Amino acid sequence: MKLLVKKQVSTFIFSFWLLFSLASSVPGLKNDEKVRGVNLGGWLVIEGWIKPSLFDGIPNGDMIDGTKVQLKSVNLQKYVSAENGGGSNVTVSRDVPSSWETFRLWRVSETEFQLRSTEGQFLTCEGQGCVVSATTEVPGTNEMFYIEKLSNSSRVHIRLDSGAYLQAMTENQLTADYPGTPDWDDNAATFEMTIVANNIHGDFQLANGYGHAKAKQVLEEHRNSFITIDDFYFISKHGINTVRIPVGWWIAFDPDPPAPFIGGTLAALDNAFSWAQTYNIKCIIDLHAAPGSQNGMEHSASRDGSIDWPTSQEYINKSLHVIDFLASRYATHPGLLGIELLNEPGAPDVPLDTLVSYYQQGYQIVRKYSQTVYVIICQRIGDADPLELYHADIGSTNLVVDLHYYNLFSDFFVNMSSAAEIDYIFKGREAQLQQLNAANGPLVFIGEWVNEWNVTSGSQQDYQKFGKAQLDVYNEASFGWAYWTLKNDRKHWDFEWNIRNQFLELSNSAGSQVFNAIMYLGLICSSLYLNNIL
Repeated sequence: MKLLVKKQVSTFIFSFWLLFSLASSVPGLKNDEKVRGVNLGGWLVIEGWIKPSLFDGIPNGDMIDGTKVQLKSVNLQKYVSAENGGGSNVTVSRDVPSSWETFRLWRVSETEFQLRSTEGQFLTCEGQGCVVSATTEVPGTNEMFYIEKLSNSSRVHIRLDSGAYLQAMTENQLTADYPGTPDWDDNAATFEMTIVANNIHGDFQLANGYGHAKAKQVLEEHRNSFITIDDFYFISKHGINTVRIPVGWWIAFDPDPPAPFIGGTLAALDNAFSWAQTYNIKCIIDLHAAPGSQNGMEHSASRDGSIDWPTSQEYINKSLHVIDFLASRYATHPGLLGIELLNEPGAPDVPLDTLVSYYQQGYQIVRKYSQTVYVIICQRIGDADPLELYHADIGSTNLVVDLHYYNLFSDFFVNMSSAAEIDYIFKGREAQLQQLNAANGPLVFIGEWVNEWNVTSGSQQDYQKFGKAQLDVYNEASFGWAYWTLKNDRKHWDFEWNIRNQFLELSNSAGSQVFNAIMYLGLICSSLYLNNIL
């Protein structure tokens, strides 16, 4: 009888231990713990808002690639318009500007530009006396315009390479036939240029804005100083066991990637793996910027906000080539934990069937080199349900779905109180995590989150409570989480600043406290039970 009880108690203890160890286990990490990570954003893929000073030296920096402009004739007091958004002649006929009257700049030099309509066609003019239309799909010399600016003014002149200036004499056309060189008075060749948006500051804008030689110097200095081995020491000291490293597609073509991109990211990634190994940290490589852009944002290296990745098989094949390159180079490296196939594909611009097909092919590519490396697939941003990826047959082993949780970028959180935001973390986010954890499919990874919100007057204590709530909930993700990002010009986004200034307290999360308390209680109960019956 006593032997039977001993066996029952032993089974109870083992089952108790197994239950909780499996709930917090990611094989490949030390002690099979879950991912507690931080992103190295803004390092190998540039995001201007993370470090704005990188763009300070670009000449005529308010007219970089992707800048949206509107042009108003001072003679007619009408706006230049690409009728129907492009595909026909250009008029100067609108009193109030909207989408047809907005053009995206493609920068050729400090003063030379191509102008793209909302439907994607470029303004074109064949020479002296021509009528400007928005009918060209691929820009060339006929689509080149010199924009001359009056100092300290919004007034501009626009001329062709031949020297002919554009003018607006009638509402139904824009022509290249102004006689001579215009003054800056209210003549037909003078326009008021309004910069509507100048919010894309990525790798393309930096490299094309500076030019190759200067951009190479700027990026070399940035890559050598923004993230160093000292940062890996810092994060390891604070319990971080993983870094998620965003890379751009051009890394596969180092050291001489296609223009305007600048080589050197591959050497920097090699350094990261070496530093990570020094401090027993694992690496996730994340394809953050795909050719053609998968979401139109600066962190996808978009030139002008267009989302062309899903519309071109060439872009998809090139992305798969990048995954093959990364997997073949790092799959057997002891520091690699996972490869993320694509960051934040946009919905609905990226159709689900296109994305699933890409993920299936990417999964097989990684499996060609390793059966254990985690393959991470990111949910579509926008109006998309992450369960859609659980219903897709992408892969059978070591597959992870990446969710990005921000209490920002949505009207839903505007004017929400700190208490309401924290309550949403527990009621909304936790419920979704529990649903996904219970689903028969991939592990769950909160690959991006931040200790920032729309609460404008939050105290240090408010931030601590908000951070603690997120950690409590995100610790439940079956794969783990990664903070966005290690360093940032905006202090509450900066992981190091949050830790040093005690706005985020990693060791005090209720999830780990509850787990430890339950384990401790279980051991005590088991011990007492054994003592009473033996």
